[in-house]
Amino acid sequence: MRIAGILPASTSPEDPHAALQWPLRSNQKVMRPDLLTLASNLAAREERFALVTVVRREPPSSARVGDVAVVTETGDYYGWVGGGCTRSTVLREARRAIADGEPRLLSLSPEPDGMQRPGMVALPMTCESGGTVEIYVEPVLPVARLLLFGSSPAVRVLARIGHAMGYRVSQTIAADAVPRGAHVLVATMGERDLEAIEAVAGCAPAYLGVIASAKRFAQLRDALLARGISRETLERISAPAGLDIGACTPEEVALSIMAQIVERRRRAAARAEGAPPREPEREAVDPVCGMSVTIAGARHTAQVRDTTYYFCCAGCRTKFLADSARYVAAGAAAPGP
Repeated sequence: MRIAGILPASTSPEDPHAALQWPLRSNQKVMRPDLLTLASNLAAREERFALVTVVRREPPSSARVGDVAVVTETGDYYGWVGGGCTRSTVLREARRAIADGEPRLLSLSPEPDGMQRPGMVALPMTCESGGTVEIYVEPVLPVARLLLFGSSPAVRVLARIGHAMGYRVSQTIAADAVPRGAHVLVATMGERDLEAIEAVAGCAPAYLGVIASAKRFAQLRDALLARGISRETLERISAPAGLDIGACTPEEVALSIMAQIVERRRRAAARAEGAPPREPEREAVDPVCGMSVTIAGARHTAQVRDTTYYFCCAGCRTKFLADSARYVAAGAAAPGP
């Protein structure tokens, strides 16, 4: 996990992330262009991340309306939307938004019950500085990819349908550069189709269809087995591609293939919604300010009498170490890992 202003020592001067430092003065406004560039680069690389924006604040919160941060799926945090207590909560909620794909509006306040309203996630702000801040968290997820190998009439029609449905369509990507989770159709009509299928099958596509006769695919199947492709992987290949709607024309074939892709996507989404919820991340209570801190990857900890304490920021840890006996006696100890 990286926090803005604490970048790896290997960061070079040419690294565009190197300028993403915490603001040192209240009037410093150099951060937004760098963050937008970072967000653009992440999107271009099809990485999942969240844009975090302060939309309202009440003093003495250190955040300002318009302050922005970028949080990646792996927990890297760039930018500024408030102090240590705010950052720990935002990091947790941003990663949750990236996981479920749903935006959320957060309210961090000393009196969260009074901030409850439809569409708002009211959370406690227990740091001594107080104040209220409302933050919009927007997950930015890769656009669905449709990768087409071949140039048959059906492929050209499918490309137009994909564009109309909002897919990112590519027809020139190398077979060994297929992004994970893409929807792929191989329609090379016998020209290096074996190599294309072999390369794509190892990239865990969400859908892999092949336009080929049953006889031709049987030959391909035997050759792929001989090359070490598992039977389980081959079973997931749709060949001939498309739903059986009696398609004859290139337009009808393309329609049947897109219908099959949509069917697979909806089934996968339904399975994900019906899956057992993931075990929630273990959290501890900061013994100084009372904020919740995710134990996994916590940056600020202290060990006293075989008990691990977790802190939302370095400031709380410093206060604890200066008078640990008082906090331990108060019974605010957080559970150890």
